[in-house]
Amino acid sequence: MTDYLNVYADMALPASGAARDAALQAGAVVEVGATSLVGYRSAGHLLLIGAELDALECAARLRESLTCTIMATRAHEGELPGEAAAARADQRRVTVLYGQPASVGGHLGHFDALLETPRGEALRAADLNGDDHPWFDLVLDLRREPALQMDLPPFGYYAPAGDAEALERALAEIPEMTGEFEKPKFFNYSPDICAHGDSGLTGCTRCLDACPADAITSIGEIIEVDPYLCQGGGTCATACPTGAIIYAYPGPKDMAARVKAMLQAYREAGGERPVLLFHDEDAGADRLHAIAADLPDHVIPVRVAEIGSVGMDLWLTALAYGAAGVVLLDTRAVPPTVRAEVERQLDYARSLLDAMELGGDRLVLAPADDGFAAALQGAAGRAPVTPAGFETFNEKRGTLRLAIDHLYGQALARPQVTAMPAGSPFGQVMVDADKCTLCMACPQVCPTNALTDAGDKPQLNFTEDLCVQCGLCQTACPEDAITLESRFLFDWEQRRQPRVLNEEQPFECVSCGKPFATPSVIERMTQRLEGHHMFQSEANLRRLKMCGDCRVKDMFETEQGSGNTLM
Repeated sequence: MTDYLNVYADMALPASGAARDAALQAGAVVEVGATSLVGYRSAGHLLLIGAELDALECAARLRESLTCTIMATRAHEGELPGEAAAARADQRRVTVLYGQPASVGGHLGHFDALLETPRGEALRAADLNGDDHPWFDLVLDLRREPALQMDLPPFGYYAPAGDAEALERALAEIPEMTGEFEKPKFFNYSPDICAHGDSGLTGCTRCLDACPADAITSIGEIIEVDPYLCQGGGTCATACPTGAIIYAYPGPKDMAARVKAMLQAYREAGGERPVLLFHDEDAGADRLHAIAADLPDHVIPVRVAEIGSVGMDLWLTALAYGAAGVVLLDTRAVPPTVRAEVERQLDYARSLLDAMELGGDRLVLAPADDGFAAALQGAAGRAPVTPAGFETFNEKRGTLRLAIDHLYGQALARPQVTAMPAGSPFGQVMVDADKCTLCMACPQVCPTNALTDAGDKPQLNFTEDLCVQCGLCQTACPEDAITLESRFLFDWEQRRQPRVLNEEQPFECVSCGKPFATPSVIERMTQRLEGHHMFQSEANLRRLKMCGDCRVKDMFETEQGSGNTLM
């Protein structure tokens, strides 16, 4: 409890906000499930990449506490100045290699780098530094175009990119980055409901596209998250349409329980029209400190690890629990990748609210500079709905269903369906019956069972509530018969009711009468093979219309009649 409230202890929040204080106290007592820890160990082996003089000047300041290996991308010509010369002469603490980095990768305590020599060889730099340490613990990349350029580079990797102040901060911090460190494991992943791929095909890539740390990779039909590279940006979970990857610090269920408790305590203390202000623990908390004295009483701050870790499921749940609005406190420290994904998810959620005439302006990403007061005013401009009482679980689609259905029940407008922005995790699959042969490739790859067959009956069924618009069905279709439409069908009964997209009467074997295919499959196959030299006779074309058993029997009888032996 104390830990959660510490961030607000020295804030100059107005004393008039008694209901807000009650909400903060209620949020602090909600128990949050533990997550596992990820450990790092750094022994102080530093790799510096850049021009020889620049790297030596930095090594001169760091060599007392670190072992420095310099990958000199440009040799210094002439006499070295004093401190740089002293560092160059310190063969025990400083090693200089000449060449270009062919590759750099890893994380705190485990960086690897390949050195491309002038002769074109690619050598492991750690093998050349004269000690037995197989990795580098830290990297200081002094080039203006560093090797790693993701929004959130790995822990232990510093790239000032020509910024003198950033370089000074790095030189001050690097000596402290030795020893053992721990951080939370920020995610949980369930491959069973992942829509990334199937049967060698690629479907959803939302988490890979949204990760600011490049911590997620595709490994065939599923993804893999490197816990050492993951820094808790959270947009993988926010972007995931199925809930296969969820934020674990805290989990969605715990976060929703905290929001529910805070809003209930706020109302019981006499508060009205509450607006939840989500902020991160670092730059967001600092910004909140700066504006705390002017924070309206109805605004309740909610601390999260990163604003990208809370998404559409929690925003809409907060509105269903009685929040008048939700504000996400942006800062300049928020990575562009995170901000872009948050804005994308806001577009989806606002589309739903606008369709119900509940006001998409209830959801606001407060600008990183001016405009915060206007953002708060917009979020608080509408009355909250009657609070819901439902409980949530760590199941994203179920939470969204509960929240949207509650809001729809109190909506000013109740449309049957609304169009959604492209990329939305809601929508329908449409099938061109003239092209579809009911080959059933699409239900075989559907990760959520939104598409299903009907057993022995040639029928393709679709349940819209289960569709996440991953596109696997569209990719798998050999006839290009499938298109996707982003939309939301509000009626729960219609959403969960399977509907027939295409069906045919079974095609019966022309020999024995057993159903074994569909007329469109036989027609398409006949059309494609009629020009083939092996299907120029009526007998061979007729054989295409036989079931497997009759086809073999007919071939055997034909061979026997011709006097040949069927091998």
